[in-house]
Parts: sequence; C-alpha cells; structure tokens
Amino acid sequence: MKKYIAELTGTFALVFCGTGAIVIDQQTAGAVTHIGIAITFGFIVMSMIYALGDVSGAHLNPAVSIAFAVAKKFPVKELLPYIISQAAGALLASGILKWLFPANEMLGATLPSGSDMQSFVLEVLLTFFLMLVILNVAHGSKEQGMFAGLAIGSVVLLEAMFAGPICGASMNPVRSLAPALVSGHTQSLWVYLIAPTVGAIAAVPLFNYFKSTNS
Repeated sequence: MKKYIAELTGTFALVFCGTGAIVIDQQTAGAVTHIGIAITFGFIVMSMIYALGDVSGAHLNPAVSIAFAVAKKFPVKELLPYIISQAAGALLASGILKWLFPANEMLGATLPSGSDMQSFVLEVLLTFFLMLVILNVAHGSKEQGMFAGLAIGSVVLLEAMFAGPICGASMNPVRSLAPALVSGHTQSLWVYLIAPTVGAIAAVPLFNYFKSTNS
C-alpha cells in the first residue's frame, strides 16, 4: 500500500506542477514561459524520484511501469495497482486545477500542433529515449542510481524543451489522460495513450542487447 500511495502522490505532484505551470502561463499571459514549463516538468520528476524512489521506484507513468514489467524488472501482479494509483493521482491533480482555475479551457491537455501521426512518431521516440535512460540509470551501479533523478529529470526537461511546442512532449499516458478528461478535450487522446507505451516497450530490447554478455 505504501508503494501505491507513493505512486499516487508522485503522479499527483507531476501533473499538478507540470500542467499547473501550463495553466498559470496561460492565466498570466506567458509569465512562466515555455522554458519555464519545461524546467518545471524536469524538476518535479527529479524531485519525486529522490523523494519517493526508495518507496515505489517513482515510476509516475504507466508506460514506464509496463516497460519495466516487459523487461522483467517489475512484478506483473503489481502493474494494475500501479496504473490505477498513477491515474488516480493525475485525475486528482487535474480536478484541483479545474477548481482553482475554472475559466481555463485546456488545463494543460496535450494536443498536436500538426498532424496526429507527426505527434505519434515524436511521442514514440521521446518516450523511447526516456525509457532507455530510465532502464540504464535505475538498474546500474549504486553511483548511477544516486544520479537517476538528475538524469531522468534532465531528459524530461530536454525533450519538453524542444518537442513540447509540437506534440506536448507528454511521454506519459496519465499526464495526458487526466487533463483531457477533466477539460473535455479528448480529441487525439489515443496518440498520448498508445505512443508513449509503444516507445517505452521498444526501449527494452535495446537495453537487453546492451546488457547482454554476448558481443
């Protein structure tokens, strides 16, 4: 139960701070800025990994949990409770943002600025790179583990910085699901549910290849 509460808490913080930065940027005519939004996402992910990593692993993302299960580094029996906890935390965060900013139409929902397929490919690639880093730093040496939060948060910041204006750089199904459901803007939601999951799973074979003893 501690693990599930940690996942709920961490995902709540991620969605509340990350999409909250988008909402407040809109409410204040750009005071946060795109760079500020990217930094917020990166820093909240980093902070939650250091705060909750030793409790639940701080997945904060169903795509990450699924990929860990595929890689046999996470028990399949805990997968559904993790995803439910993550979704609950994300929905709670979007609900509070809706209450705080009732006039905001989007609540930080991710929508493609171009075609759905363009954003789909971007989300697959972004999550692929993110998951490759997560797998390597989360299951490396102790020294690597100490820098896991910094490495993972930096990738989130980097990818949000350059890809955010096109696809939203979600890389996380519940980060997109919650604001879409609460705001009612569910168009193109399939992109953000499927693409991150595909990208995260795709990183597993490459990670296994790099870690294999055969040259």
